[in-house]
Amino acid sequence: MRKNLLGRIRKGEPFSWGDLLLLTWQLSVPAIMAKITTVMMQYIDASMVGMIGAGAAASIGLVNSTTWLIGGICFAMSMGYTIQLAHAIGAGENLRARSLVRHGLWAVFVFSLALGLLSAGLSGYLPYFLGGTADIAGDASTYLAIYALGLPLLAVNFAAGSMLQASGNMKVPSLLNVMMCLLDVLFNALLIFPSRTLTVGSMTLWLPGGDLGVAGVALGSVLAEACCMTAMLFVLLKKSRTLHYRQEHLLPWRGELREATRLGIPMVLEQIVMGSAYVAFTRIVAPLGTVALAANSFAITAESICYMPGIGVAAAAQTLVGQSVGARRSKLAQRFGYASAGLGMGWMMLMGVVMYVCAPLMMALLSQDGAVIVAGTQILRIEAWAEPLFAAGIIVTSIFRGAGETKMPTILNLVAMWGIRIPLAIYLAQGYGLNGVWTAMCVELCARGLLSLGVLIWRGEELYKKIS
Repeated sequence: MRKNLLGRIRKGEPFSWGDLLLLTWQLSVPAIMAKITTVMMQYIDASMVGMIGAGAAASIGLVNSTTWLIGGICFAMSMGYTIQLAHAIGAGENLRARSLVRHGLWAVFVFSLALGLLSAGLSGYLPYFLGGTADIAGDASTYLAIYALGLPLLAVNFAAGSMLQASGNMKVPSLLNVMMCLLDVLFNALLIFPSRTLTVGSMTLWLPGGDLGVAGVALGSVLAEACCMTAMLFVLLKKSRTLHYRQEHLLPWRGELREATRLGIPMVLEQIVMGSAYVAFTRIVAPLGTVALAANSFAITAESICYMPGIGVAAAAQTLVGQSVGARRSKLAQRFGYASAGLGMGWMMLMGVVMYVCAPLMMALLSQDGAVIVAGTQILRIEAWAEPLFAAGIIVTSIFRGAGETKMPTILNLVAMWGIRIPLAIYLAQGYGLNGVWTAMCVELCARGLLSLGVLIWRGEELYKKIS
């Protein structure tokens, strides 16, 4: 049924609003389930780190913003090819699609390798720059270095998964990402802790362990990424009916690279804007103490399960809008945009209620420190109010990317993050501590969502006319 509906985009067949919502939902569900599973595994991951102590959690939380920035830049590079791929598939240009896959994977690998080596070289200095103290900076440097050296695996895995999603295959990338999370937990259990004996009922079980602490967290993630990347490339290059590798003369790579650069540069700037703002946000939180830093890190993990529906719908929206653009169906692209935005906001409104009610339980699953649980509960309940408009910001960004417009999201994020969140967080942190910082985040997410919806409504038709 999904394939029939998706194929109607290229065939020029009509869609009712029911068809639009059904296809958006069908493509969203695998991504949503995978993201929720991913976050649940992150919960387990974070709880393992919490067993080491608040200092370990704080050391990882200190450099999380930096890893988001590095990963986000690689994401932008791969999206320059993924957007072109969705357009090519929508237009029925299969040779061009396969060319984009092969050239895009190589470009992402080379770029991420260079960025990873540079980041690893700076890993000894960044924790101190971020305001970390000597007791957590060493672990933070180790975590960042291992992450950076594994960056090519993460980047190629993301690129391959995004290319499968652009073709309409949401199920396989979702299942493989679930597998990656399960492997991450397994590897972490083996690498973080020392060898130990567990007693389950009348049974005694001996488990080997590497006793690597924070380094084991990073290494476990890299090993899981390597396994997932191998499987993702196998499906993309061997099993995909349209995109699989075959002996044929590919189209010239220079034109594809130029277009990927044109699309990617605004997204790189966007990731720099967002990532540097996250770094600044961490520097605002760091002086508030280890408890605040740990609560901030755990609350970000806890909150992430609530915006997974928005990210799942956003992935579907980018594919559907992108293929509609490639098929030269501007009105259909516009309708898919509206359907996706409405669906995602409805889901995240519900998740906001869940987060507000279940905040104490969510934090208790991540930390055994009473002070961290109390602080995390308070800031999660502040953030819950922003969830519907947070969805709007996420999904509208994907709608514009699917249409090949990557500059507008950069402008919106620049205004929201550096014009609202950071100045307001600096001001409120002085009198209200961590609660004030997260109040600033809530205000900024609401403002970004309203701005995004305004642009979609007032400038969206102009955007779609450009692709008619």
